[in-house]
Amino acid sequence: MSERPDRRPSPPPGGKRPPWRRAATPAAAPPAGPPAAPQPAPQTPTPPNHRSVIDSAVYRDGRRVASPTTLAETFRKLREEPDGMAWIGLHRPTEPELHSLAAEFNLHELAVEDALEAHQRPKLERYGDTLFVVLRAARYLDVQEEVDFSELHIFVGPDFLITVRHGGAPDLSSVRRRMEENPDLLSLGPEAALYAILDAVVDGYAPVVEGVQTDIDEIETEVFRGDPAVSRRIYELSREMVEFQRATRPLVGMLHNLMAGFAKYGTDEELQRYLRDVADHVTHTSERVDGFRQALTEILTVNATLVSQQQNAEMRALAEAGFEQNEEIKKISSWAAILFAPTLVGTIYGMNFEDMPELKWAGGYPFAILLMAVVCVSLYVIFKKRDWL
Repeated sequence: MSERPDRRPSPPPGGKRPPWRRAATPAAAPPAGPPAAPQPAPQTPTPPNHRSVIDSAVYRDGRRVASPTTLAETFRKLREEPDGMAWIGLHRPTEPELHSLAAEFNLHELAVEDALEAHQRPKLERYGDTLFVVLRAARYLDVQEEVDFSELHIFVGPDFLITVRHGGAPDLSSVRRRMEENPDLLSLGPEAALYAILDAVVDGYAPVVEGVQTDIDEIETEVFRGDPAVSRRIYELSREMVEFQRATRPLVGMLHNLMAGFAKYGTDEELQRYLRDVADHVTHTSERVDGFRQALTEILTVNATLVSQQQNAEMRALAEAGFEQNEEIKKISSWAAILFAPTLVGTIYGMNFEDMPELKWAGGYPFAILLMAVVCVSLYVIFKKRDWL
């Protein structure tokens, strides 16, 4: 494989940087190799199924000069264009495909491993003359009313830009079309394409922010309406905002690190303005997301308070109902006891036994009536004093 010396020359004093050059011939030919035209570097065979290659193109002076359909053809076309730049877009590539790219462009094995596994935090790392960027894109799904996150890995070298997408966002085809419509900007090199992708990812946050704001407004209404399902919705949206924070907060530091390297890497002034605008947008988005999470925390507290108040009111109502029920039971029990006394006396004297006392007594009946009246009045007075009646 050909050696790749540092291809970041200092910008000329009068204007824009010359395009970074790719070594067209190997620095040292193999001992047994024939003195022929440069051959592609040894690489892992690419599987015959190339559906993961969404788009691959070679550019010269910001204009597309080739549209290869395979990675091997892209490598060959790029060698034929010493001043060219390759932009390769992949979606969930296979391991052999990434290994072939790593062999061709000297990609670091740790970066390749991250691109294969995905599930990485947003970060920016430099391996020699190759920049490795991980971004978390987001999109708002209106039907489900939820935020969908996807991952984007970007390799930026002196004469190439490789995007590895895991998920449905962002739409990089529109970014490519926009850059192709502006060849002067695209001619600034892979950094220009990188900043366009950063801008697309950050712009994709705007609909998400608006969708989340609408959700929060609806949640506030549901909270004060007493919707029992609102707690779950608050919890799910809070989790999404945690993910959103993980996507936007590191991006602020990443962009500032890129801006700090303007002078060191001779970044074009137009790209500097472009990146500063992206940094302003992502800072604003990050602040909005922080505000959303704080608002959801406060809404959850208010909802918990309202639920607690509602539960207390229900408990009071149950207690009052229980108290009233107890009072009614007391009254019923008191009258039952009062009525039980004459019933008992009448039942005893109604047994009709021949040898019962008082059956032949002339005053037996008045005495029984008087006894029932005394017992009933006595029980009534007792229950009345105890407020049972």
